[in-house]
Amino acid sequence: MPTLYLPCDSLARAVGADEVSTALITQAKALNLPLELQRTSSRGLYWLEPLLEVDTPQGRIGFGPLTADDVPSVLEALQSPTAHPLALGLVEELPYLKSQQRLLFARAGITRPLSLDDYRAHGGFEGLTRAVAIGGEQTATAVFDSGLRGRGGAAFPAGIKWRTVRGTQAAQKYVVCNADEGDSGTFADRMLMEGDPFLLIEGMAIAGLCTGATFGYIYVRSEYPDAVATLRQALNIAREAGYLGANVGGSGLAFDMEVRVGAGAYICGEETALLDSLEGKRGIVRAKPPIPALQGLFGQPTLVHNVLTLASVPLILAKGAQFYRDYGMGRSLGTMPFQLAGNIRHGGLVERAFGLTLRELVEDYGGGTASGRPLKAAQVGGPLGAWVPPSQFDTPLDYEAFAAIGAMLGHGGVVVADDSLDMAHMARFALQFCAEESCGKCTPCRIGSTRGVEVIDRLLAAPDQAARDQQVIILKDLCDTLQYGSLCALGGMTSYPVASALKYFPADFGLQASEAEQ
Repeated sequence: MPTLYLPCDSLARAVGADEVSTALITQAKALNLPLELQRTSSRGLYWLEPLLEVDTPQGRIGFGPLTADDVPSVLEALQSPTAHPLALGLVEELPYLKSQQRLLFARAGITRPLSLDDYRAHGGFEGLTRAVAIGGEQTATAVFDSGLRGRGGAAFPAGIKWRTVRGTQAAQKYVVCNADEGDSGTFADRMLMEGDPFLLIEGMAIAGLCTGATFGYIYVRSEYPDAVATLRQALNIAREAGYLGANVGGSGLAFDMEVRVGAGAYICGEETALLDSLEGKRGIVRAKPPIPALQGLFGQPTLVHNVLTLASVPLILAKGAQFYRDYGMGRSLGTMPFQLAGNIRHGGLVERAFGLTLRELVEDYGGGTASGRPLKAAQVGGPLGAWVPPSQFDTPLDYEAFAAIGAMLGHGGVVVADDSLDMAHMARFALQFCAEESCGKCTPCRIGSTRGVEVIDRLLAAPDQAARDQQVIILKDLCDTLQYGSLCALGGMTSYPVASALKYFPADFGLQASEAEQ
């Protein structure tokens, strides 16, 4: 009896995976063909979804992208699967996948999301077992020694946060997972929560035991209903198995957690605004100090990380800090799940160690633009990330290397654009986005973003050279004010897409190169 695998990932379902599943079951029954169909997580090769995999003695053979109409011919071809026109060969040998270094997404496409047996069979809960064995102090040391940095954008060393929360005396501590994945072109958090939820749960449990926190929250954006449902089911399964509750993993220590759903505010991706939202308040950025590690949720010490940071911890504990440090370059250690989106031929998830270049990511993995037109730029790090022109595509994907060119890696989202995109329009959009999503607490963000939209409108409507020059001066001053005067990164980073568009694509603003550089 052949075993077939089909993703239950929300993107795969959006492009017809459920219809393919129904057709497979119906057609197999009509042909009296016994088969087992397992709904797994997604490999992240999104241009091939729905991607059906079939077990063979050589390994899993892939078919894709499939439609329900393709099912009869695929079932007929099961005896010689490589002969089908949609056959992809061995999935593990596909160049896009084979050259990746999957640590976080090692189980992607292989395991069923809510199968505890599948998770444990592929290394699940080995990190928690190790953390229980070595105790909190050595666990914190392992996280520190691994060089793990926050994957949410700021790239702050995770081990310092862990030691700070652990060393702070309080009757109650919390672990908060920021799963408010709101950046354009990002989907790694969603993929992991939908496809490998026990990994996040394990990471948070380790964090709780290490820091002395007894309760945790996963703050998920409301636009991710499948992730919310999967996480809630996974929490119940983990609790029943003893991985949450009064005696986590036999440690004698308590830790439990729940899912909270946000209401769609981009600003709640900022950790202090998120904490306000969790407390039932309007999400408004808090001034620092005090930092959340000392006074966070309900005024108590709180460890706040995003999904990818917490999900990296089980591997570090299971394999050791040195194993993790062997990936990456400089101070950017480990791997990063980069997400390719926008006008890209092969959109999907690429997990590689820090250090590959943006050109390798966009051209080798992504295959260039889907339109076939020349590349114009890639926006890295979400809607507030800089527009990087092809002349800088050989920059290594590394926190410090990107900072040196006035850009950021952020959450690893890469949105690709061809030469038809109007960068003046995108600069205006960044300021308008900031104006709409601002919490309103600080003047540079609240007022500056609105004035910025007006300045760009005047620049584009300017009747002559002198008028354009005047507006460019004002726009640059405004970018400086936003960057250095805003209370949080929403206002502070809005300058990145505006300044980079103005610098590298002056013609879109009706300027000569010399005018934009003044």
